Order: sequence, then C-alpha cells, then structure tokens
Amino acid sequence: SAAKYRERERERDRERERERERERDRERERERHHHKRREAEAASRRSYSSSQSSRAPSIEDDEDGHLIYHHGDILQDRYKVMATLGEGTFGKVVKVKDLQTEHVIALKIIKNVEKYREAAKLEINALDKIAEKDPEGKNLCVKMLDWFDYHGHMCIAFEMLGLSVFDFLKDNNYQPYTLEQVRHISYQLCYAVKFLHDNKMTHTDLKPENILFVDSDYEITYNSKKKRDVRRVKSSDVRLIDFGSATFDHEHHSTIVSTRHYRAPEVILELGWSHPCDVWSIGCIIFELYLGITLFQTHDNREHLAMMERILGTIPYRMARKSKTKYFYHGKLDWDEKSSAGRYVRENCKPLHRYQTVDDDDHRQLFDMISRMLEYDPAERITLAEALRHPFYEKIQTVQRLGSSSTERSHSLSR
Repeated sequence: SAAKYRERERERDRERERERERERDRERERERHHHKRREAEAASRRSYSSSQSSRAPSIEDDEDGHLIYHHGDILQDRYKVMATLGEGTFGKVVKVKDLQTEHVIALKIIKNVEKYREAAKLEINALDKIAEKDPEGKNLCVKMLDWFDYHGHMCIAFEMLGLSVFDFLKDNNYQPYTLEQVRHISYQLCYAVKFLHDNKMTHTDLKPENILFVDSDYEITYNSKKKRDVRRVKSSDVRLIDFGSATFDHEHHSTIVSTRHYRAPEVILELGWSHPCDVWSIGCIIFELYLGITLFQTHDNREHLAMMERILGTIPYRMARKSKTKYFYHGKLDWDEKSSAGRYVRENCKPLHRYQTVDDDDHRQLFDMISRMLEYDPAERITLAEALRHPFYEKIQTVQRLGSSSTERSHSLSR
C-alpha cells in the first residue's frame, strides 16, 4: 500500500543520517583549525564554566555518550526533567520545567562527545547572532532561552513547539497538506530563511523535520474520496529549527552540506554553494508538503542527478563541464537508462509539471514557483526576496502577511 511504501521510504531516514555523518566526519578533519577559531568566538561570547573536571559521581553517560537522566531530575538547579521528546545523532531533546519561570520548555542535551560538543557551540554561536538581530523572534526562527555545559553535555534551552511538519505528515498517513496550508507554511519558511540570508548566513540543512508547528493541535475530518479520517492542523504557524549546520558567508564552507533528498546540484557537483542551496531545499520541501512524497527519493549521487534530469531536464553543459566529479562523460550524465536503476528512475519520476494534481491558477502558480526554486544554475535560481513577491503569495491572507508594517496587525488578528 502507499502508506507502507512511504514507511519504507522513511525507514531510510536513519541511513541518510548515517551517510551524512560519514560525509561530515571526512569534512571535519579538514576543518579542525576553523573550528578552533569559531569555538573561541562562541566561548568568549558568554563565559561558561565547564564542570567537566569536577564531575559529580552520580552523573553518568550511556555507551553512546547520552546523558543518563530520570523523570524528576533537576539539571543546573533549574530544569526539572518531565519527558523525552525525541533523539538524534547529536543527543536528546527533553521536555523540562523551568523552575525559575514555571514555563515548560524543550532542552536539547548534546552527547558528551567532542564533535557534537563542537557542533553545539557553533549552533549556539548562530542562535546568538539570530537573537542579537531579532530579539523578539519576529523572523520565525526558534528562540534560544539559555545554554550551559552540564558535565560535558552542551545543553540548549528552547521555547516549546509542536510536531515537525514531517512528523505531522507521517502521523497523518502522508496525506498532503491543503494548498492553503502549503501556501502559508512555505511563505513563513521563505520569510525565515530570507532573514538568515539577509544576515549573511546559510542554513544548509532545510528539511521538513526542521520546520515545527508552533502548536500541532488538529481536528479530524472525514475524507470521502480517501474513505478515511484525516487530520487537519488548526494553525499552520511554524518555526525554523536546527542551526547546527548554519554557516556564515565569511566562514569556511564544507564541500558537502544538506540532507541527501534536499541537496542542491551545485553541492553534489562540488561547484561551491551559498544562499541559493537553501532555495533549492525549499523547492523540494514545498513539493513534499503538496504531495506527501519526497521529490528525490534516492541515496546515490548519480541516481540523484538522473532523477533531476528526468524531472527538470538536462543539467546545463557549463555546470557539467566545471564539475570535477566523475558523473559526466563529454558533458553528458553518465547514466545507463537500461539498467535496473535506469528503469526505477524512469518509472518513479516524471517531468515536474505532471505532478500537478489540479489545473487552475493557484496550482499553476505553485508549480511555477517550485520550478524557479529548482533552477539548476544557482545564479539563475529565484531569490527568497523574489519568491515572497511571486504571484503564488498574493493570496496570503492579511492576517498571515509578515513584514514591517503588518507584523503587529497579524499578531493581533491571528490570536
């Protein structure tokens, strides 16, 4: 069934995380000295006392480096553990009560492992910059409330949010979002990431897992066409999270960035990247929200490029020629259409416009915008400032519109 197929697709989630880990590890070796400098910057911004040396005997880690904690534990004399919200390669996210404010918040507890500790310091550095530029959080990036080093575990406290747009989709049997929800969610995503770009940062890891609903409460409606109940989120307000890979324009740029499915062609071809690689990821995300399926479902560079050509047409000769990678032969993608992989791509991919489910102005505008975000040449790709002015967003309701003059109005009306 479709749901089973999608579950299978997503079983590869962990695999893609592991693949990315390996890519990152190779990178990290080359980046050691850059990290040292950045670490010093992050550390000096706020003085923190590392309690690594005077570790209390009762504090233990498991074999993977996760902190061992129990319900009711109090960290830093302030944060009372309530429940585990989730975990990743980096560590765990825990629901805690802040005993100073009585608020329930999310605490990201990083593994007691050097490379994750370093990455967390970079994330704190990026979140600090965001807070400095946008103290009120008007630009829809998650708000960092506090951070500290707990016996070698970097901990970052965040405002509590709901499910990710990915988890909501999965829990809803991959029933896609409505066009109006796609419009509102993607508008906010463009707005948040444009703020990063305006402040000389690239997120580099945009994916549905990193876009969280502020509140994922839903109502259940019966879909007569599908003959089943579907969940509809009550409010499509979202926030952007996970700045652990965010890169400042002036910093060293790793060769490989992004989670596989959302990775831009210039990254795969190792041609260098900047803000436009985020725009490509956003195009892939919007497609996924609209259809409930991943646009590029693959784990291999050559197959990924073949899928791009099937969906978006031939990769420009100038990009193929400039790339030092082994994927082209005389400027053409070296791909065997007759192989089983070739058949898989032919049967599972089709030209972009053929994925459009309804032929009206709204849907045509949506696909026009996606196709501009999926322009091969990053120099030709639409910018987020341009995307926010695209006809697709002319229909954004007044209460949902963001920006200097209307922000206050939207907050008063949407509550």
